[in-house]
Amino acid sequence: MQSVELAMTVLQALEEGRGPMSLTQIATASGTQPSKAHRYLVSLARAGLVVRSPGSGRYDLGPAMRRLGVESLRRMDEVALVSEHLPGLRDRTTHAVNLSGWGDHGPVVVRWEYGARALPITVRSGATMPLLNSAMGGAFLTHLPEQLTDPVLRSQLEEGPLTEATRTRVTEIRTEPPREGVAATVGGVIPGVPPSRPPVFTAGDSLPLVVTLVMPSRGLTDTTLTELGEELRETARTMSEQLGHASPAQ
Repeated sequence: MQSVELAMTVLQALEEGRGPMSLTQIATASGTQPSKAHRYLVSLARAGLVVRSPGSGRYDLGPAMRRLGVESLRRMDEVALVSEHLPGLRDRTTHAVNLSGWGDHGPVVVRWEYGARALPITVRSGATMPLLNSAMGGAFLTHLPEQLTDPVLRSQLEEGPLTEATRTRVTEIRTEPPREGVAATVGGVIPGVPPSRPPVFTAGDSLPLVVTLVMPSRGLTDTTLTELGEELRETARTMSEQLGHASPAQ
């Protein structure tokens, strides 16, 4: 088992290196001696997990790793994997939690977990939410290109070319930095309810998902919002990691 773990540290060093690496770089990144790293690289190369360039002598991930990655992505049900975290987030915060994805007509609620606090409105799975007037809409406006969001905005607002007021509002949403990685929206679709939402990123080219906490605004303090925001941010980070997304810090 120890040999397997050491081999994995070598592969992880290559993955985090983001490109071909020398033996010295791999040994340093994996915390092993160059001679030991070389032995593992030879074994991994026999299995097709690593390749060595004849010209530069540098190592990179091999074809077997690419096949494994493609097959892993093929089998992955992103919504199902992320949804497993929603009941725990609901139980820890006692508030309603929902997950939304991007549809042809805008953000679509794909999962909704009801919390212990009564809300003045019920939003069902499958509902399409407005881009400008919902927490999840703001997240998609922030992280998706205009080519995707502008046609939806025009359709939802029944505009031809987007008005100057609409474009100004969109720019504000896209340029306003979220506090500690989580943005809060007061009012919006559900009056008197501040939903907070961070995106959940995937490893490939799939569009992000958005996880949202929905809570009554009455009685909420800045301290409570900060604590809830931290819980939400950490849950979204865990979801993204499970989907294979590597954060910039990594």
